[in-house]
Amino acid sequence: MGAGQQMIMWLQDCRTDALPLVGGKCASLGELIHAGVRVPPGFALTTNAFRAFMAEGDLSRDVAAAVEGVDPRDLDALEAASRQVRRRVEEAPFSTQMEDLVAEHYRKLSVQCCMPATPVAVRSSATAEDLPGASFAGQQDTYLWIRGVDDLLERVKRCISSLYTGRAIAYRARNGFRHGDVAIAVGVQKMAHAFCAGVMFTLNPSNGDRSSIVIDSNFGFGESVVSGEVTPDHFVVNKVSLEIVERTISTKTVAHVLDSRAQRTVAQDVPPERQTVQSLIDDEITELAWMGKQIEKHYGRPMDIEWALDKRLPAGGNIFILQARPETVWSAKASSSAQRDGAPKSSLDYILATMIQGQRVH
Repeated sequence: MGAGQQMIMWLQDCRTDALPLVGGKCASLGELIHAGVRVPPGFALTTNAFRAFMAEGDLSRDVAAAVEGVDPRDLDALEAASRQVRRRVEEAPFSTQMEDLVAEHYRKLSVQCCMPATPVAVRSSATAEDLPGASFAGQQDTYLWIRGVDDLLERVKRCISSLYTGRAIAYRARNGFRHGDVAIAVGVQKMAHAFCAGVMFTLNPSNGDRSSIVIDSNFGFGESVVSGEVTPDHFVVNKVSLEIVERTISTKTVAHVLDSRAQRTVAQDVPPERQTVQSLIDDEITELAWMGKQIEKHYGRPMDIEWALDKRLPAGGNIFILQARPETVWSAKASSSAQRDGAPKSSLDYILATMIQGQRVH
């Protein structure tokens, strides 16, 4: 099956040049795999699959009629359009061919993971997502701990329908994106059973210092850190020496953990005696920072990275990168300053100008 007709791609086959086909998130995961970074395995339903699904039963026409021209300032109209469209999408059937393709790839993934009906995360990967200046990150849904083909297909459909939340419709309208021009891919990825998780920046997000790597961590899955539900442990690492130069061990009162019976994550109180325990040991901090350094080197720019540590696996092979996207706040400031200084706008010159500006800030 040629690339133009490809409905599903394994993550290891995704690269940045496949971004129109697999979206920003899946293209980034594929790049990480090619860079030698440890990433949970999985596959992507491509934008070809999305368009084929939307083309069936006049779904595209119905959706366009409901969302085009909606005033992004009219919250009631936005939510009404969103409810109508999402219900229409979620009630539409997949073709038999699409169901068979998803089932076969899920079976192969489960064999690879040595676990029948292996638990997966189902994540949106929009074609304009995670791009500097046009970030759709966080606009669509993510579903965790999904097991079995039927549940997987249902969550894939919900992920597609989340392209039409009221917030996403308004975002595209305000930023001049035509709804029909934005496609979505869906990533299906083995769940990492996180003992602890969090985020990492390959610069200091508080001041733009590029000589530092900053890691925030909490017990359990990363939702508590990403959402700001807790104040995480905070580590600052020297990017050259990988020495931990600053550590703040917070009182971590809540962690998101697996409810094994329900196969979903739940928020749980952290026992008092564990709340002030350091969630990452120093060797893990150093390894994580080294991985961040390699990711930044591969992309040639500061990165915003989500990670998880699975302590059921041996040390040295138990830290996984779940997502990596370009850091946008300080990079945008550096780019703006460099352009005011007359810097050329080619990709190489942009990177060099950004580096020079970063040194100037230091």
